[in-house]
This record gives sequence, C-alpha cells and structure tokens, in this order.
Amino acid sequence: MDFNFENELAGKTALVTGGTKGAGKAIATRLLQAGATVITTARNKPEKQQDRLYFIAADLSKPEGTQQVVNQVLHEFGQLDILVNNLGGSETPGGGFAALSDHDWETTIQTNLLAPVRLDRGFLPGMVERGSGVIIHIASIQARLPLYDATLPYAAAKAGLVNYSKSLSNEVAPKGVRVLTVSPGWIKTENGQAFLEIISKARNISIEEARQSVMDGLGGIPFGRPAEPEEVAELVGFLVSPRAGYLTGTEYVIDGGTIRTI
Repeated sequence: MDFNFENELAGKTALVTGGTKGAGKAIATRLLQAGATVITTARNKPEKQQDRLYFIAADLSKPEGTQQVVNQVLHEFGQLDILVNNLGGSETPGGGFAALSDHDWETTIQTNLLAPVRLDRGFLPGMVERGSGVIIHIASIQARLPLYDATLPYAAAKAGLVNYSKSLSNEVAPKGVRVLTVSPGWIKTENGQAFLEIISKARNISIEEARQSVMDGLGGIPFGRPAEPEEVAELVGFLVSPRAGYLTGTEYVIDGGTIRTI
C-alpha cells in the first residue's frame, strides 16, 4: 500500500476532547497537520486558539454537555470519522480511601469513563452505518499502576475505560470501526507542573525533589523523564491513520518503561 503521510487524513473529520492544552492540544495539532478537519472541546475557550481548529465549549462531565457536542458536530460537519476521547483528570484530595466522598467518586467517573461512553454512543451509529471510523480512548497506566494516596477514583475509572474499550472493539470491529486504547504514563504538561508545585508546597520540598518523588511513586521511569505531549500525539496520529488499518482492540502503553511487567 502507498500512503501519503503528510496528507493521509485529508477529508476526515476528527474530534479531540480536552484538546486545548497538554496532550490533547498536541494530538489536535498532529491530526491537523495530517490533513484532517479537527474540532476540539473543553469547558472554556482557550485564550489563544490555534488557526484552523474548530472549538466547542462544553462540560463533558454532564450528559447534556456530551449531547451538545454530538448535536453540534453532526449538524455543522455532517459526520465524524475520528473520535479521540482524551478528556480526563483527577481533582480528588489525597489521603487514601477515607478522604474520598461519593461526590469525588461520581465526578471522576463522569469525566473519565461516562463522558467517553456517551460520546461513543452518539457518534458510533454513523460510523457503523458507513462501515468506517476510529475511536481512541486515552486511558492511563494508573489502570494497572494505581496511586491510592491521591488518585484512586481516577485509576478505577481508567481501568473501567480500558475494559470498556476492549469490549466495544469486539462489538464494532466486524462493522468496520476500529477502537483502540492509548495509556500514557506521566506526561510533561502544565497540569503536571501545577501538580509538582502542590507537592512542593505541601511537603516543603523543591520542585526537583517533588518531580523525583513522583517518579519514585511510579517505581521509577527507566527512560528518565516524563513523555512530551508530542510523543503521545505521534502515537495517536499513527493509530488513526490508514497505516494502522488492521489494528483494533489493543491497548498501547507509552510510559518510558514505567510498567515493569509484560
């Protein structure tokens, strides 16, 4: 097969949730560079929006937010070919299980598990009807390597997302739709830097010591550093492309070697 890597997504429409910063922004940029029409979503419009990227303001942690995005994308663009469920995160307090309320669990699961489920449900019928489409679920190595002190609900939600993604793939692969999971380890982002600052202040240690403490908490990163957002984006760019046309139902871990088991 011959592929034009520079324009391999021409004619495709892609949605990247949480696509205004961090890995989401890098993924959106990567798909745009490959020729796709790219839509991003977040709660608030970024101060500086990249040219040629369409934006929809929506709170995807709520059912009405996901429905708004589905309706607007289908109304304005007609169809969706690529869905990257990148939105995710944890805002729960540290302190283990006893510090977590029902609200902490519910809001984390809404954002990290139910938002992708609802968006898939909104866009999959069109993909199945056309016999083509790609869905990427951005999970986390915490699905296998949970950090119980601070992100227990997040880890549980991402574990659920990995399981759901595999199950969904089994259902829709015979209908021409590919479903894949990408599980990053620690990514160098603005939110990650803010997390280090919180640790630094809480423990009265330097940022470098905070960074090392996170790496130690993960059991170390053999590659010696967190991933750059663009490195995660490059993997996603390949997986949604025609070059990956036979790949589905698989989880791809990109963690610099953090998980030590096979």
